Amino acid sequence: MTLCCLGPEGTFSHEMARALTDDEIILLPTVTDVFRAVTEERCDGIVPVENSDAGAVGPVMDCLSRAPVVITGEAYLPVAHHFAATVPAGEITALYAHPQAHDQCLRFIDTLGVPVIHTESNSASALQAASHPGTGAITTEAAASMAGLPLQQRSVQNTQNNTTRFLRISAQRPETRPEMGKCSLIIDPDADRPGLLYDLLREFNRAGLNLTRIESRPSKRGMGNYIFFLDVEIAPGLPEALDAVGTLATVKDLGWYGRLEGRR
Repeated sequence: MTLCCLGPEGTFSHEMARALTDDEIILLPTVTDVFRAVTEERCDGIVPVENSDAGAVGPVMDCLSRAPVVITGEAYLPVAHHFAATVPAGEITALYAHPQAHDQCLRFIDTLGVPVIHTESNSASALQAASHPGTGAITTEAAASMAGLPLQQRSVQNTQNNTTRFLRISAQRPETRPEMGKCSLIIDPDADRPGLLYDLLREFNRAGLNLTRIESRPSKRGMGNYIFFLDVEIAPGLPEALDAVGTLATVKDLGWYGRLEGRR
């Protein structure tokens, strides 16, 4: 099936999509464009939701809270950022980097002591450095190769086990639920009161369920109000826990899904 993802070629999102399908891949410029294409049922989508070093991807979480889509699978991609330039690291005058790549390579970047210019993608970083001799880029191997930019140093990320988690999203909910995997939820409390979050989490604990992730985002209800993103491992007590939580908050079930295996 056709997949869409954040483009251009050479990004980690494109690499993840290529690993999951041999069919057509549509490259789109923004997260919002990916969600729009999925909502219009033109294709399924692949979006990054969190990184082991830099945390949650806010725009994806915001779109998940608004768009009528469901999660149908998750996949993990090891992330390797490389330093590419036509000159050695000690000779560059500026560095191009996507903001997330910047955050994930701070230790290396601090050693360079040059201005950092943010770009819209790892591919753009490579193209900019290739177009401006004497500058460098934090980029992917594929993007550097396409730009004709030599790799000067490999794997310059802060941690060597850096991994990005991706979600496959669809406009259609699968007819059956997997017996193993995760369920992702958005919980919007109906009222602000002391102890409400504790009461919500207690329902999962009572059912013996393992919460693998919890994040918060500002709510549209006003300053100081939040919605919560939860990932829960699928287990027999999950339906009853969701019913109990539903008496305390509005619950958006984003889908029950398993782990996707790459084709490559």
